[in-house]
Amino acid sequence: MNSELLTAIMYLFVGIAVLLVGMRLMSGGLKKIAGKGLRRFFRKTQNNPIVGMGMGASITMLIQSSDATAALVIGFINAGVMTVYQGLSIILGGYIGTTITGVLASFSDLSISVYLLAFAFIGIAMTFFNKPLIKNIGEILCGFGLLFFGLAVMKSSFQNTDINNACKTLFTNLNFPIVLYLLGVILAALAQSSSAITGIVIAMVGGGALGLNSALYIALGATLGTVANTLLTSLNGSVDGKRTAWICFAIRLMTSLVALLIIMILEQPIATGLHAMAIEGSDQFPLAMFTVIYNIIFMPLMIPLLKPLIKLFTKLIKDKSEKKMAGVVKYIDDKLLRTPEIALEQVEKEIIHMFDIAYENYRLGLAKIVKYSNENTAKIIQLEDECDYLNTRITDFLIKLANKVSAEDEKRVGAFFHVINDIERIGDHAFNFHEAADNMNNEELFFSPAAVEEIGELDKILCSMFDMAEEIFAKKDVKSLHFLHEQEEKTDKLKQDFYGNHYERVIKDECSPKMTPYISQLIVELERIADHLTNIGYSIINPTGDDE
Repeated sequence: MNSELLTAIMYLFVGIAVLLVGMRLMSGGLKKIAGKGLRRFFRKTQNNPIVGMGMGASITMLIQSSDATAALVIGFINAGVMTVYQGLSIILGGYIGTTITGVLASFSDLSISVYLLAFAFIGIAMTFFNKPLIKNIGEILCGFGLLFFGLAVMKSSFQNTDINNACKTLFTNLNFPIVLYLLGVILAALAQSSSAITGIVIAMVGGGALGLNSALYIALGATLGTVANTLLTSLNGSVDGKRTAWICFAIRLMTSLVALLIIMILEQPIATGLHAMAIEGSDQFPLAMFTVIYNIIFMPLMIPLLKPLIKLFTKLIKDKSEKKMAGVVKYIDDKLLRTPEIALEQVEKEIIHMFDIAYENYRLGLAKIVKYSNENTAKIIQLEDECDYLNTRITDFLIKLANKVSAEDEKRVGAFFHVINDIERIGDHAFNFHEAADNMNNEELFFSPAAVEEIGELDKILCSMFDMAEEIFAKKDVKSLHFLHEQEEKTDKLKQDFYGNHYERVIKDECSPKMTPYISQLIVELERIADHLTNIGYSIINPTGDDE
């Protein structure tokens, strides 16, 4: 291997590395500037897919990464703040927006591109400033300059006779559309960026190592390969996040295969039309414009297919938790919505069922933290999941029922919303006992006998309040409300007394100071459970459940 060829190969690898670093710097700086504003911007999207697509395109043009846009959207879907339909429209726009990187890369063939390299030096100089905004802008400019530098270095390496001939020979042997398409898929999946692969292909076209016709197929395959990153992002997310990722894959697969078929049939007319866009005789800009045209045509065409695809993948990708929890719901069913009066009675039964689950978990969680044992850990986790699931199902049912009940029953529906929220919070407190117990066990901490006795005193009051609150709610026993209120006031007083008792034990060295956060948290949570139980009882006379 002669020294000239070795130098050219080194330039090629260095050029690829500089290109990728430049893209990462530019994208990273833009994302830092966007920051929380980007998240707020996404949250404002409505169910209008055109608006969502416009938002996705705009943001992706800024942050230079459709993968980053998709990852952020899937994060919102996993968090439940965005629907799959909303997220998909934004991601479709992102696929359009990401083509700006290829357009920028194509400018490296212009005579002015040498001046754009100065941005790297300007950007580096700006990163030495203390102000975050100036540093971030510097990062963007540095990345912008390095992008062009990387392309220039790669293009010069492809102009080496040996490398140029080797590439021409390779792509002559691989000159099958499907093979080139699959090559683009594989390369983009490995690089986790279609923009990076498009940039490299543009440099190859500019250096004469690859013809425009072959480059079209590789660039097209890269649009599918980049979805690999979206699929990876969704692995540990919600079922909706997984569905979104696979719908993205289906959309990219369908559109790229249709485009592949069209190009195979009309390759020469398409290539001739693109050649007409050439600037200074180079096919770099036509290749970049191909990716723009492809996405602008095909992505909007997918909008009518979004809802059918969501239905299809909802059936294909089952929510295991929903299937597992299906038997938890005992009394409500959407068929009951035809008879609102009966539906209201069934909701009340389901709420009592949810209350009983929360009560059971309270007893198990408290027993675990007072006297540590792993015996009921699995049961505690299961009951917490059941309580959360019932909260969601009852809430959804009440939303559907709210518009069907009489004006007189509207207050009752409103009260039910507050009651299930109180029950869900009781369940959360019970689960907190379980987590605190594990932490105490890891630190080898335990409650003193005096503390256990005091917790038992509070527990006795709370158990009576559980029974009383359920009876009041089920039987509308207004007369018993003052007893419930009295018990709640006892917990308030005992909370203050037990705080003082604990600190006295610490001073007397009868209890470890390390126990202070645990006992404080436990007493507070027990007192708050008493508040929630009081709210549940008082919901029969006040929809908000306030006993004042």
